[in-house]
Amino acid sequence: MREPIVNETVSDANQNTEEPGTDESPTEGAGSEPAEITFDEQFYPARPKALRPIARRRQFFAARPSLEFDGLNSTYVDWLRNQSMLGDANTMARQLSGQASMWQNSYARPNPRAAVERAPVWFTAYPLSFITKDGQSFLSALGDPELWDAFSRIGIRGLHTGPVKLAGGIRGWSQTPSVDGHFDRISMAIDPAFGTEEEFRQMCEVANEHGGTVIDDIVPGHTGKGADFRLAEMNFRDYPGIYHMVDIPEEDWHLLPDVPEGEDSVNISPDAEQALQKAGYIIGRLQRVIFYEPGVKETNWSATKPIIDTTGKTRRWVYLHYFKSGQPSINWLDPTFAGMRLVVGDALHSLLDLGTGALRLDANGFLGVEKSAEEEPGWSEGHPLSEAANQLIGSMIRKVGGFSFQELNLTIDDIKAQSESGPDLSYDFITRPAYHYAFVTGDTEFLRLTLRLSMEIGVDQASLVHALQNHDELTYELLHFAAGHRDDIFELGGEELTGAEVAEKVQDTLRERLTGENGPYNALFTTNGIACTTVSFIMATLGIRDPDAITKEEEARVLDAHVLLSMYNALQPGVFALSGWDLTGITALDRETVKELTSQGDTRWINRGAHDLMGTSPDAKTSLAGMARARSLYGPLPEQLKDPESYARRLQRILTVREESGIATSTLLDVPDVSNRGLLVLVNQLADGALQVTVLNFSDQDIAGSIQSPHLPPGASVHDLFSRENVGQVDDLHSFFLELPAFQGTALLLKDPVVEDEATE
Repeated sequence: MREPIVNETVSDANQNTEEPGTDESPTEGAGSEPAEITFDEQFYPARPKALRPIARRRQFFAARPSLEFDGLNSTYVDWLRNQSMLGDANTMARQLSGQASMWQNSYARPNPRAAVERAPVWFTAYPLSFITKDGQSFLSALGDPELWDAFSRIGIRGLHTGPVKLAGGIRGWSQTPSVDGHFDRISMAIDPAFGTEEEFRQMCEVANEHGGTVIDDIVPGHTGKGADFRLAEMNFRDYPGIYHMVDIPEEDWHLLPDVPEGEDSVNISPDAEQALQKAGYIIGRLQRVIFYEPGVKETNWSATKPIIDTTGKTRRWVYLHYFKSGQPSINWLDPTFAGMRLVVGDALHSLLDLGTGALRLDANGFLGVEKSAEEEPGWSEGHPLSEAANQLIGSMIRKVGGFSFQELNLTIDDIKAQSESGPDLSYDFITRPAYHYAFVTGDTEFLRLTLRLSMEIGVDQASLVHALQNHDELTYELLHFAAGHRDDIFELGGEELTGAEVAEKVQDTLRERLTGENGPYNALFTTNGIACTTVSFIMATLGIRDPDAITKEEEARVLDAHVLLSMYNALQPGVFALSGWDLTGITALDRETVKELTSQGDTRWINRGAHDLMGTSPDAKTSLAGMARARSLYGPLPEQLKDPESYARRLQRILTVREESGIATSTLLDVPDVSNRGLLVLVNQLADGALQVTVLNFSDQDIAGSIQSPHLPPGASVHDLFSRENVGQVDDLHSFFLELPAFQGTALLLKDPVVEDEATE
């Protein structure tokens, strides 16, 4: 049990203009105490001082009488108030307001290279799949000095924890489980299933001692159905202002569907959505329905059951949920600005109370919704309000010395717009499906197209997080082509195709090659992409249909391919991110082992198998959270670090070259045409002005060919950064000759002959 912490001024509990967290707590023995401010320069070496405010998060364990769970039960209302995120956010704000430490950092504009320098390589953790020692928590395991010693040896300096705060919902006195991998947050408190706040802070300290940074998550787009949502349903003070929710008068309840017994809400049908729109209650249909499932989620709107509010009035609400029904969307332009206060408070709690250095913004592209012309879907993607809200969030994070990144799967134009003044970094949804397509087809044309489009639109590659596998599916929505530029003409494979046709061609190819007969262990995930691990993606591409019968020779080919994909993500400007599934070479789970989790269509659980990163529990069948253990081709890190040919040691060599040469903060100058369709060439300019060239062979054949770009200076020698040998010279045609085996790559440095002559003299 957490100790109750009170850092607030007592005020009149009957003043409805005040939020919970400002009035006297019903907790026995709680009193008024001054705000506690501590300074810890170890966590924040760049700041003169670090303010350590403490969120309220008091636990009010009321007697649980047999009363209705509604607004007339003051005991129940007080119990909810003492768990609300909005109340904690208010407490945080009062401690930080007026402090000199809030003015020590620049914040107006994103600074991607500063963020990359601080944490150029990230390990992406997933709490539910992390196998720990017996009795050890997830957070304690992530704070283990031995793990950070291994990370340091490999070259990993950032740790993205994934969401570890309480998530799910509240029904009555009980908490309900998360419906979306803990991205339906309901509290600023750490979920005890993952550890304690002290273990979180210890993890941050150990990371700092190893020159690392811990990256946490906030969710600006939605919460779970926790205390804040239940108070909103009861029309309590500012709480309805957190969400996009509309009070439907009783005379129009006939427009709403009945809520099934045992449920608290029901998704409305397209017909009901249209009727409510015509009646003037909601904006109606949006641009797309994420997680669409017939009979389950056909629209983005749900209706609550009748609820008695704090005045005794019975209400029914219709609320927006861009994702699942248990994830009510946050309203960023309500007059109370309650949603904004909640999200910013959560961010400040992570940075200044827990001690993280950065935050991931989840679902931050869907923060504005607006009515469109008649019969047209509402404007819900690429909305200026999302840009404004992201600027506010990103600026606040920078203002306290942190950095942020967004996982925003929209068009390249939208990613560019959202990055102008918002988060410092963006997840690379631009080239991620394209490099998968390049590997599947052995042809880099589409990858080169996406890289060039990114350059033309003005997206800096150094502002992107280039990733291998994470907890989600292999995404291939390709919204730049399928949505924003669906009617534009592109050239691909000798044909002129519309954007929509390009997207369809790529998607059809990936579906055919990676699922069904070719990859029976992989699965489609709705219309978004394919559920698979990096290893199972590679196996399907290589024609390995039975993972249990894989040979040593096939394992070696998988490893070579995995290293190639790692090279693509690492040997270019920006952050390189990978997961435990990558580091240990995890295969997809058999569907039978997770059939309960996938029963409602979320096939991604097959790519979330449990893994033992440090080899501490070789006999464990599941993770602490109960996730089934998956097969590992590479083994734990301590064993790999003893083998110079293991994935971890080969990755170590890649990251050493990346670090020593400064590739992470370089600038992409050119993606030239190639002499063989399996080749990819990236010409980067390093911070000192030198040219670096990454060359990758995405095909299963050895390649010998010419590397040409107008940026290559004639006479320059070509130095291989891995072998540390000169391997050629640029001729008068701005080209040089290179040989690369199948699934291999290298990083080259061009040395100007004039500079070399001067050095010799």
